[in-house]
Amino acid sequence: MAQLDGRVALVTGGGSGIGLACTERFRADGATVVTLDIAGDVDHVTDVRDEDGVRDAITDTVQRHGSLDIVVNAAGVAGGGPVHMVPIEEWDRVIGINLTGTFLVCKHAAEVMLAQRRGSIINISSIEGIEGTEGGSAYNASKAGVILLTKTMAIDYGLHGIRANAICPGGINTPLLRDLIDAPGMETYRSAMLGAHKMGRFGEPSEIAGVAAFLASDDASFVTGHALVADGGMTAGLRPGLFETY
Repeated sequence: MAQLDGRVALVTGGGSGIGLACTERFRADGATVVTLDIAGDVDHVTDVRDEDGVRDAITDTVQRHGSLDIVVNAAGVAGGGPVHMVPIEEWDRVIGINLTGTFLVCKHAAEVMLAQRRGSIINISSIEGIEGTEGGSAYNASKAGVILLTKTMAIDYGLHGIRANAICPGGINTPLLRDLIDAPGMETYRSAMLGAHKMGRFGEPSEIAGVAAFLASDDASFVTGHALVADGGMTAGLRPGLFETY
């Protein structure tokens, strides 16, 4: 497939997980991809909370490749707990990376895209930005913020040829998820989490990358302001097991 031929994409969190999968998929689809992450084998080693670093990465991308057509904000961290147990430093870390970092990348990417009068912004949110989870506090708040930030950008920039969409994954087999569910004492959580996915499995990063590739492509030319759920049926509703004999 070459549905992204000639496009230039910036992927944050491009060193692992969903960001790495998006990088690989976009390159396979013909795009030039610039990666940004806090560490690893990426083009720009930058914390998304560092506005100067973000601005420099975007400026360098345009200078080297001539445009910025696609942005995927996949940089993110987990964290939270019941509100009364969350230190302010933890709250600031999670909100800072997941929401403020997304804002900063979008802010400087939008300036480029406004001048071009075209662009596709894809922000990785979560189903936990749509519905609450036990102890989700900081993470859920950050991902809900990403969804409304995305919708607002779709409103603000739609007349300028810029589309903005969010992807809301369920449990995806990334280092972030594995670190959480494989930790000691998390056996019950892991079982409940897996059971909530109606397909009986967690998703793979490549499956979310496929959704991102669609949103970045001309096939999604009339799609903006959407929070696309890709969760293996997790938010479809309850399955009490009445009809599992067939």
